[in-house]
Amino acid sequence: MGVKQPDRTVLIVGGGIIGLCCALRLQQAGYATTIVDPGDFNLSASRGNAGHIAIEQIEPLASRAAIRSTVGRFALGRGSLSLPLRDIGEWAPFAWKLIRAANPSQFEAGKVILRCLLAKAISGWRRLALDIAAPDLLLERGHVIVWQDARRAARDIAAWQRTDTGTARSHPARPAERAVMAKALGVELAAALIFENTGQVADLDRLFRMLGAAWRAGGGRMIKGTVRRMTIAEGLAKLTLDDGREIVPETILLTAGVASGRLLGDLGRPVPLIAERGYHIQSEHHDWPADMPPVVFQERSIIITRFEAGLRVAGFVEFGRPDSPPDARKWARLQRHATELSLPLHAPLTRWMGARPTLPDYIPAIGRASFARNLVYAFGHQHLGVTLAPVTADIVCHIVDGSADPQSIASLSLERFAATKT
Repeated sequence: MGVKQPDRTVLIVGGGIIGLCCALRLQQAGYATTIVDPGDFNLSASRGNAGHIAIEQIEPLASRAAIRSTVGRFALGRGSLSLPLRDIGEWAPFAWKLIRAANPSQFEAGKVILRCLLAKAISGWRRLALDIAAPDLLLERGHVIVWQDARRAARDIAAWQRTDTGTARSHPARPAERAVMAKALGVELAAALIFENTGQVADLDRLFRMLGAAWRAGGGRMIKGTVRRMTIAEGLAKLTLDDGREIVPETILLTAGVASGRLLGDLGRPVPLIAERGYHIQSEHHDWPADMPPVVFQERSIIITRFEAGLRVAGFVEFGRPDSPPDARKWARLQRHATELSLPLHAPLTRWMGARPTLPDYIPAIGRASFARNLVYAFGHQHLGVTLAPVTADIVCHIVDGSADPQSIASLSLERFAATKT
């Protein structure tokens, strides 16, 4: 027998950056919130990324240009893109859906959606940082893309200048700027592109601590555990936890990242969600310049970010299953990049691998389920989970309280996949 919860309660499945931000925002709106999560936040995609608030990423990665670049990125297994043969059953169907989503009309529609969402990202982060009494967590000092090959740089910078970057401002580094940067990085640079007004989270570990503390101070409850399955009875979604408990909340908010696909599959509602896995290495002890913003080494497809907890080198796009074992060769390659660039990383190094929840059109899924009146969802943010967490929380709050404009959120609904199902 399910246990009916009192009104104005929301049970949130998943405590990553999306789940925590939504929980805090709903709490501010007067809802009692409970998060169900195994409690191992170190495994969440939002905990292990580069901390970059990427307001420049207006153009969906589901594009014909991205598909054309795939051969070079794959590079017979040595590039930044990895398609493990063991997981071909996962990524082959996803790749076909991505190719279909990359048609020009859908790509243009995706740009409109992301432009609207990303235009609010920095202001959303400013407010969130104040809400958790940590305004210094948001660093608005941009980021830099650098090249060591002049010919590649000229081609890539020209492409960036043709790219829609929304509210992000950038300029090619002037010779004096490039010289200062090269000296600070300790490498020769052929060119650099400086983004002036993008952002960075000063430290993801502290962000999670502060978010969690603010949410708990407001009365938030945590259930450490896993949702074993979801079922529907009389139009309501019911959760069964791994300890056998069954719960029928007034509202369920599904923010479980890549696990969201499994739970919706239980309901006979398959979602084309894939684990887009990334890797990083990090050193607590380093000599990286304190005022250096995130740096992308374009030819190597890596991003280097200084956090309060250490210096992180992140990279790779690996499509597959979330529970497949990590590929240790990728950590070795990140370490080799660090050695070749003479990065000031000192032992010991920590290693991490996590899975971004990615949909084939590279647009997040945010909405209320048509098949269960108590189920709301927010997942599939691909590389933009940290960037769009506060914006997503605002949208979710409006969906839960019934004030969302149906037309404004229709393009984010999971129904878009049902309409194109083959």
